[in-house]
Amino acid sequence: MPLLSIRDLVKVYQTDDGMFGKAKREIRAVNRVSLDIQAGETLGLVGESGCGKTTLGRMVLRLIEPTSGSIRFNDQDVLSASSSELRRLRRDMQIIFQDPFASLNPRMRVEEIITEPLKIHGGNSGDQHSSQSKPHEAAADMMRAVGLEEAALRRYPHEFSGGQRQRIGIARALILRPKFLICDEPVSALDVSVGAQIVNLLKDLQRDFGLTYLFISHSMPVVRYLSDRIAVMRRGEIVETGAAAEITSRPQHDYTRTLLEATPEPDFKLA
Repeated sequence: MPLLSIRDLVKVYQTDDGMFGKAKREIRAVNRVSLDIQAGETLGLVGESGCGKTTLGRMVLRLIEPTSGSIRFNDQDVLSASSSELRRLRRDMQIIFQDPFASLNPRMRVEEIITEPLKIHGGNSGDQHSSQSKPHEAAADMMRAVGLEEAALRRYPHEFSGGQRQRIGIARALILRPKFLICDEPVSALDVSVGAQIVNLLKDLQRDFGLTYLFISHSMPVVRYLSDRIAVMRRGEIVETGAAAEITSRPQHDYTRTLLEATPEPDFKLA
């Protein structure tokens, strides 16, 4: 059974299209998308900006409410979950946002940022040792896991580089020991070399914490390097899915071939 199962997911926005807003127009940001993600794998969701990738990812967490369709996580119905049930589900489903600066509260120290999920959810959900740790100790452990020093907990977000801020965002997402992470273009706002370091960090964390990823990106080489399977999205629809090696070596759709040709190949092993 898949850890995450999406069926016929649709998101329609109503917009004003005319003088004085009298005419209405529908925009289908996501159109009948169906996907399965198995426990422990990485599904790369790739497509150009504006194709609906982020909307899809946020609907999985119900940060955006779908128009129709179904989402099941760990065989639980996400869309019919009550607020208390959804809170329990979100202990196991977290997100890494695209902009590492906008996603961090500039008025809070790093320790407050990382431990805030513990306050909201009342402790960790997975690891038997960290679940009993004091918040500071749990935050320090997580900082070391993402390659930062414990002393950085006393600082503010503006005192870090973009790559360091993204590591802080990853630490916050992992503090509850979730099973599933949505990585919403986590390297697109970073320099290529720094982005490669973050991608390698995500691979290491997946191994160490037993994570499952939905990795969203517009870069086919990044997705190919990190993913087990790839889903190609265009104008709100999935146009091609398959094993990463198959999609990138023998693409069937013209749009997939265009994405492969459009992005230079970064050298992750040198990062």
